[in-house]
Formats: sequence, structure tokens, C-alpha cells
Amino acid sequence: MRKLAVVLVWSLPSVASAFCGFFVSGADAKLTNNASQVVLMRKGNRTVMTMSNNYKGPTEDFAMVVPVPVVLHKQDVKTLEANVFEHIDALSAPRLVEYWEQDPCFRPREMDYDKMGGMPPPAPSASSAGSSDGLGVKVEARFTVGEYEIVILSAREANGLETWLKLSKYRIPDGAAAALAPYVRSQMKFFVAKVNIQKVKRDAHGLVVLSPLRFSFESQEVRLPVRLGLINAESKQDLIVYILHPDSRFETANYPNVFIPTNLEVLDDVRKGFGAFYAQLFDETMAKANNKAVVTEYAWQTASCDPCPVPPLQPEDLVTLGDDVLSGAAARVPGSPNRGPGRGAPQGGFFGNFSSWVLTRLHTRYDKQTLSEDLVFRQARPVVGGRSTFDGTSMEMPGEVKPDSSNNFQGRYIIRHYWNGAVACQNPRFNVWGGPPGGERATHAATDLANAPRGGVKLGKVVRSSLPQLGLPGLPVPQRRK
Repeated sequence: MRKLAVVLVWSLPSVASAFCGFFVSGADAKLTNNASQVVLMRKGNRTVMTMSNNYKGPTEDFAMVVPVPVVLHKQDVKTLEANVFEHIDALSAPRLVEYWEQDPCFRPREMDYDKMGGMPPPAPSASSAGSSDGLGVKVEARFTVGEYEIVILSAREANGLETWLKLSKYRIPDGAAAALAPYVRSQMKFFVAKVNIQKVKRDAHGLVVLSPLRFSFESQEVRLPVRLGLINAESKQDLIVYILHPDSRFETANYPNVFIPTNLEVLDDVRKGFGAFYAQLFDETMAKANNKAVVTEYAWQTASCDPCPVPPLQPEDLVTLGDDVLSGAAARVPGSPNRGPGRGAPQGGFFGNFSSWVLTRLHTRYDKQTLSEDLVFRQARPVVGGRSTFDGTSMEMPGEVKPDSSNNFQGRYIIRHYWNGAVACQNPRFNVWGGPPGGERATHAATDLANAPRGGVKLGKVVRSSLPQLGLPGLPVPQRRK
């Protein structure tokens, strides 16, 4: 997963791009971070942001710098378990469903429904405690959360901030002031999180696994500071943003918005490489928008799904992502090392009032030529797309998205197993669809899309549906036996 921040490491710099920032490491060290995931839970003017960091590189201490609109304090920041994104990713990911054509000589007796089935904070230079003499940098707060040693800074000039970071032994590329300047002019604060490498967890391969950071703040607009990540961007970066809101889906206000083509029938071969198929569909959709669009992949109520690769979000998932702050909905954040009483929670209970939220999943893939501004989000009208009736037939034309009274949109792709048995009646009824004979059909989600193989799928050879906007003529339906 990904990094929201400028990520800085001591020693001679070797740079790799990251969402909202860059890595700097020891000479010749290889750092990888090709994708980012962020959850924004929004209610009124208050936002809870959760960002996921997947660091692969040397084990020296390093740090992140994130522009934030207000001064954050310790009670505003939490660390979460590393798997916090797994459920929301799988729930909203593009899904592959399979339907089997039923014996055309028998009417189904009942419908077949989908199953829902330590170390001190980094020492500032002698002149940087409080307001730095001549630099215009002020330490607004300092605290430790999990493996992160955090300093909140304000700055009057970008050059002063760049100098302060260098004096405080943060190795950053020369000229970083130009990227920092827009945030300084906007009077944003800077969340500097140094990682204490002695406290981090490692996976089975010995790689560092950073705890996702969650922090909350008040702001009139919903904005992600991505410009910093363009300083040293050399290859494409994947960004997935999940926005949770009580009533509305969201879209970008300053970039084109497109919907992923949905309700496409595909050949059975797609099952063997669904991630590669979807990556190709996504890339061709982006290319039609000159690679400058943000793609809506999902907009749905959190309490339901159809079909469901995993169960809907549970109250504890929403609490983890910020409902405890926004609604006072829990006594603690599950899976967090920062457990403790929550606002408005009953003494003996875990959950308060639980309500469904609208989950929007937005996805883009960018480089420094295609993403030049911070992403700004706005509320949008409900839509429907990618649905089916309970017998497996499509409710919409392939790719169709329509306004609706509630949000029911998803990227949905269909494998149909056409009847190839004997037809022993005079008036066969074809196109009645259900589960496989003697079993339950599965729903497959396309996750880890940033690492999916790219460029090896020819959509025209695997998509049976006609989709003129991508130049797909469609493939013929198999002939049934007579």
C-alpha cells in the first residue's frame, strides 16, 4: 500500500517517488512504493484521515512530512493495525461474478441469490526550539504515537522550512522549497513523523511494516496534498481514495471524473488473470481521458453490497476509520494500540448508535505530467451502475451509469457459462441464469491493482459485450445445442 507524505531518510539521498512525497535513503539503496491508499471519513467540516504506508528499503530511521490544515495534538493521532485497509479494499474492489445457464427445459423453482455471504523525537537545531531565529519555523506540538515521533511545525517561508529540516538532519533534495511554498502560503501546518525503526513490525520476509496513521481535523474543504509527491516522480503511481460520508458520494472538483466501464461480459479466461484484465481496462479508460481523470470504481451504502466479495463494513470497521470521533460510536478503536475510552460511549459497551455511510472509491494513476494540483473533492449526486437482477441478467446496458435516488454503483464483470447440454423439449427457455450445478458461485475481487501485470491483455479478445467508447465490438454468443 502507500504513503501520504514526504518521506525522508538520513544519509546520502537515493530517491524514489511516493504519494504526496518522496523517499530518500542511503546511497544505492532501493526503495519501493508504487501505490497509495487513503480513507477520508467526513461529517460536517470534520475529517478523519487514515493513510497506509508500505515501506521497502533500508532500516535506518526515516520520517514523513504531511501538510495539514491545523495544528494536531496527541489526542488527534492514532496508529492502527497494518491490515486496516484490507476489508474496505476487498469490499469496494472491482468484482468478477459467474453465472451458469440453467437447463432450458425446466423453469427454476426458486431464485438463486448472491451470498453475502523509546527514542526521543528528532532533535531540532539549537535555534529551532519554539520559533527558529531567522527561519520563521515554529514547533507547535511534539508527541509520540506508536513507532512515530511526531513534531507539528508552522512556517512563514518555504526556504526557512527547507533550511530547518536540513539543520534538523532531515535529508531532502535541494529545491524542495518550491514544492513546499504553496502550502506555506496557504498557512498550512506540517506534520513531521519520524519513524523509530526499533519499534516497527516486520513481515515474514523481514520487510518493515509501518502502522497506518489516523488523524482528525476541521476543514471546510476535502483536499489531498499530492503536489509534494511530484518533485521526483519518475514512474506512475497508483492512488486509491476511499471517502465515507453519511449521505453523499464524492468526486473530484478540479479533475475530470469518469466511471469505470461496468456490466461487461467477459470470457472464462479472464478468471485466470482478473487483475491483469482490470488493469488493462482501467489503463484504457484513463487513456481516453488523456490520463488526467479520476475514476469512480464504487459508490454504495456500507451496510450492504450485491454481490459481496466480503461482508459489508461492520460497526467496528467504521469505528476504526473514524466513527468514534465523528459520531461517538464506540468505546475504543479495535485493533489499535491506542485503546481507551471514546467520547460518548457506554461504560460496558463497545458500540454506540451505528448507521450506514456512503462509501466512494476513487482511483487514479498518475505521474508528474498528468497530476499537477492537489486533489479537491466535492459531494455528487447518487448513481446506479453495475447491477443485475436476481436471475443474473443485466439491468443496464454495458457501461451504463444513471442518476438514481441512492448510490448503487460498482465495477462488475460477468462470466456466463452457456448451456451446452442436450435440449430435450420443443420450447426451450434460454437465458435463465443461476449458480453452478451442485454448488455456490463465488465473487472474486481485484485487489493489489498497482502490482497487477500490465499490457498483456487484449480487451477485444476477451470482452464479449459491445463497448463503443473503448472501441470494443463484442464477441459472439456461443451457439446452444439443438
